[in-house]
Amino acid sequence: MVTIIYAHPWKGSFCQFLLDNITKRLTEKKKDYQVIDLHRDKFNPVLAEEELALYSTGNYIDPLVGKYQEMLKNSSQVIVIFPVWWMGMPAILKGFFDKVMLNGFAWYYNEQQKKLLPLLDIPKTTVVTTSEEATKFIIKEGDPVSDAIFHCMTAVGLKNSKWMNCDYVTQGGNEHRMAFINTVLNEV
Repeated sequence: MVTIIYAHPWKGSFCQFLLDNITKRLTEKKKDYQVIDLHRDKFNPVLAEEELALYSTGNYIDPLVGKYQEMLKNSSQVIVIFPVWWMGMPAILKGFFDKVMLNGFAWYYNEQQKKLLPLLDIPKTTVVTTSEEATKFIIKEGDPVSDAIFHCMTAVGLKNSKWMNCDYVTQGGNEHRMAFINTVLNEV
């Protein structure tokens, strides 16, 4: 099962166009997929005090957290689609990782080894982003988005991460955007 995590509020966005084209390609390939649309679901990304009190136990209050965890358990591939805003992911997506990737579900701390170990086993992860900045300024080791994608995702068992960014999304023109879509569709 391919699980798509989608984080953009505007249905007229290029991210929405990407989502529509990716789901169309998956349908053509007869691949099962499911979409987590954080905005449509009205997911609350804020980790409230009562939720934080449960964090170390792996428990949660928000029923969407349990729904999303079930969806991820059955995934062989994850595709994450979002715009890069202020050199980072939108708050709703950061909140998704904060609230869903919990101890006992996505990871656990091994006392003997003194390290965090992954519990998920998702063989392929594709991150599809859009930005106004050049990709070379977005995808580089040590920046917050790269760290979240390549380090944190690997730490919970989202493997073989590949990140594709459509830079200059508004000023790049339609030909630039369509070429990017074709590159993305070759990955799904």
